[in-house]
Amino acid sequence: MADNANNKLTALLGWVDARFPLTKMYNDHVGKYYAPKNFNFWYFFGSLAMLVLVIQIVSGIFLTMNYKPDGTTGLNHLPVAFTSVEYIMRDVSGGWIIRYMHSTGASMFFIVVYLHMFRGLIYGSFHRPRELVWVFGSLIFLALMAEAFMGYLLPWGQMSFWGAQVIINLFSAIPVIGPDLSTWIRGDFNVSDITLNRFFALHVIALPLVLLGLVVAHLIALHEVGSNNPDGIEIKKHKGADGIPLDGIPFHPYYTVKDILGVVVFLIVFCAVLFFAPEGGGYFLEKPNFDPANPMKTPEHIAPVWYFTPFYAILRAIPSFLGTQVWGVIGMGAAVVLIALLPWLDRSPVKSVRYRGPIFKTMLVLFIISFIGLGILGAIPATDTRTIVAQILSVVYFIFFLGMPIYTKIDKCKTPPERVTMSTPRQKWMFLLYVALTLIGAYVFAIII
Repeated sequence: MADNANNKLTALLGWVDARFPLTKMYNDHVGKYYAPKNFNFWYFFGSLAMLVLVIQIVSGIFLTMNYKPDGTTGLNHLPVAFTSVEYIMRDVSGGWIIRYMHSTGASMFFIVVYLHMFRGLIYGSFHRPRELVWVFGSLIFLALMAEAFMGYLLPWGQMSFWGAQVIINLFSAIPVIGPDLSTWIRGDFNVSDITLNRFFALHVIALPLVLLGLVVAHLIALHEVGSNNPDGIEIKKHKGADGIPLDGIPFHPYYTVKDILGVVVFLIVFCAVLFFAPEGGGYFLEKPNFDPANPMKTPEHIAPVWYFTPFYAILRAIPSFLGTQVWGVIGMGAAVVLIALLPWLDRSPVKSVRYRGPIFKTMLVLFIISFIGLGILGAIPATDTRTIVAQILSVVYFIFFLGMPIYTKIDKCKTPPERVTMSTPRQKWMFLLYVALTLIGAYVFAIII
């Protein structure tokens, strides 16, 4: 009976393969894709980013079933969009958890993506031949920022409304085309119902399609050139007689099990925040956003969500010059663009931070301090002292990138090994450890839920 079922399944798979490369795609990207055997915990975050993307898409679909992108005032003298969010939270069965899942997921998405990008930075995942992988990743980050900004307006709360007003008005600082560009983005002379509908369409349809396309391109480019590793060694240089990399192991089952462990741990943290601190101390959901948008009343302090604050701090730190604020806008944009240019800025002969010289390591520490410091300063009101500190940290931020062609070239690096530093038997023992930890984590997760 079992043999008959297996034969039917094999026949069905053969029928599909004759018309669609299902088995080939599975082997190319999972089953027979050989990854370096020395991946560490930093390599969890790529798969976790995929997980959070799925969470956001699925939860977003359910939210759109009851959300109304209408900025006009309803019968209760409240904006319809704001009321629909309250309706989801209070009256829709399970609506509160779906809304919190989406809002918490947005912050978790950026946490995972920032850590994923940091891993690429310390291990040189942008070096040749992975320049295009890094560029696609940078475009994903840019699209994600646009997606988050568009979605942030949809609750139509006080901070949503005024945050959008401030950010869109920045474009008006651009000479000649600025005022018309701002009007074109809003679709009106002020943030209004037209802007809300426009952002809703972009957030729900256009930008998710762009994101999915970029993610597919990112993965295809990655699997074409192969994954980087903590030693920064190209495993394709050392192959056996069968053409398989000597320092590689199949992605499945070794790294599928490892990623499942990462998923379980992430879900424990995610659910802990979701059930016990969905507002994230006012950083995931700000207090003013629980009040309906009021064009006649400005919040005491307008600031973007925490994941935008480093770039917002750079914007505020750059003073006006020649009667225009455009320099701050240029600085904020350059801070993002420079990330995509890393493959051409770094001149080091080695990839991994393990074998980098002291200059790069010092600059990396200063960069981390500047990024975190700018994030804190961007979330709090500006003062003269804070502005000076933000200016200093902004200079450090830009020196890290703009000075990279010089200090990475003169830095004294160690010679990396010819082969990766982890043996196959050790990886197999770690595989068994991952299986055990996954089962324990799944049990803990079940108890929490």
